[in-house]
Amino acid sequence: MSEVKYTKDHEWLNVDGDTAWIGITTYARHALGDLVFIELPEAGRAVSKGDDFAVVESVKAASEIYTPVTGEITEVNETLADDMDALKEDIATGWIVKVKMTDACEIAGLMDKAAYDEYVAGLE
Repeated sequence: MSEVKYTKDHEWLNVDGDTAWIGITTYARHALGDLVFIELPEAGRAVSKGDDFAVVESVKAASEIYTPVTGEITEVNETLADDMDALKEDIATGWIVKVKMTDACEIAGLMDKAAYDEYVAGLE
């Protein structure tokens, strides 16, 4: 069974077993504005919690995307290079990378949907 978690940096994780699909939240997409480019990482890259692994550029700014878990990037959503609108889709198509986690306990400190919504409400 999968579980969705959120970070204060506006990433979401769809966690299923030891794999986390990682993407950016609707709040992040709206804050960035019109997306124009994404710099994707290579599959096989090892990442540590807090590392930036991708950069999303918009007409307003460039924003690094951070991994909230430690592990290895096992898959990259290459369709995003040609279709930035896919980031606006649901978790099934809007993910950026899949990470095989080495320490699933790292997700314990992340927010669920209700806590994230409350966090975002406090930013507005």
